[in-house]
Amino acid sequence: MTIRLPDSAGGLRTYEPRPEPFAVTAGAPFTSRTVFSAAHVVADPFADTSPDSPAAVDWDATLAFRRHLWSHGLGVAEAMDTAQRGMGLDWAGAAELIRRSAAEARAVGGRIACGVGTDQITAGSLAEVRAAYEEQLALVESSGAQAILMASRALAAAASGPEDYLEVYGHLLRQAAEPVVLHWLGPMFDPALEGYWGSADLDAATDTFLEVIAAHPDKVEGIKVSLLDARREIDIRRRLPQGVRCYTGDDFNYPELIAGDDKGFSHALLGIFDPLGPLAAQAVRVLDTGDVKGFRELLDPTVELSRHLFQAPTRFYKTGVVFLAWLAGHQAHFTMVGGLQSARSLPHLARAYELADGLGLFPDPKLAEERMRNLLALYGVTQ
Repeated sequence: MTIRLPDSAGGLRTYEPRPEPFAVTAGAPFTSRTVFSAAHVVADPFADTSPDSPAAVDWDATLAFRRHLWSHGLGVAEAMDTAQRGMGLDWAGAAELIRRSAAEARAVGGRIACGVGTDQITAGSLAEVRAAYEEQLALVESSGAQAILMASRALAAAASGPEDYLEVYGHLLRQAAEPVVLHWLGPMFDPALEGYWGSADLDAATDTFLEVIAAHPDKVEGIKVSLLDARREIDIRRRLPQGVRCYTGDDFNYPELIAGDDKGFSHALLGIFDPLGPLAAQAVRVLDTGDVKGFRELLDPTVELSRHLFQAPTRFYKTGVVFLAWLAGHQAHFTMVGGLQSARSLPHLARAYELADGLGLFPDPKLAEERMRNLLALYGVTQ
């Protein structure tokens, strides 16, 4: 059986789906790397909502997907960009997500870290930005989850220079009960974060970022770098104080960054590990044995899919992530918070299906093919 898929030139091409999925084997907990998947949320398709209304979340399906990730040994990075934080999921929704997911993590013994931001305000003074961060930090810590201090749109707008970042982050780190992960999200993911750390010059911004960490090394468990720049990430991780981890957020270059070199390596906190969960887990277990070549042989072929999903405008990668979760049977529909299922074209989605199927990511390839055919028919593609 073949399926006709649209291409970017306006034509149709013939694709023969893979008959069997990638063979997944269970294994022991990871030993060489700490690995988080930034997990998406599942929208409630029956809620009478609009793009401007609060998100309606299908909590059962959302938590079931997190159990899927935990079952493969991955940690869950919660209420972050992949969960449409700031792109349909407001602070009230994120707070509920944090509470529910943290409780579920305790119930199943899963590792969880949750995003701390300032999205209950859209703008404000530095004092208001600090207060917003403090409110979210208190909630995450009270839930029992590790805190990830995320980049703040409100801070980017309020700060007049590097000194304001040093003051705000220093204040938060001094009061954090446990060491946190600092997250640097680049403007390719969120244009409102242009010039973060007080400068559009990345060298200057990097110096400020590292100054924050150097002043509070006991309060920073790790950093997450999402700049899609492997060379800069390697430079940053080599300059970190001893004991501070680097978690790659580079969805373009993650295999080489996780594999590392003779001077170090990155752990992982990645949106692409949402659809890659079982395969990524198997690759890390191979790396645990010291087999870097085998690790790369498993993970390198996934980069083409990741680069496709995260192509510009990068912030809409979430559409492809949810699309693949639907095809894989993790949710019953392709509906997204804020209506973002329309943010990518049919040719883009068709190519995502082809690449994911070629990797064997779908537990039931026939179900994925059937759902792809249904979507194509909806768009007027006849087979």
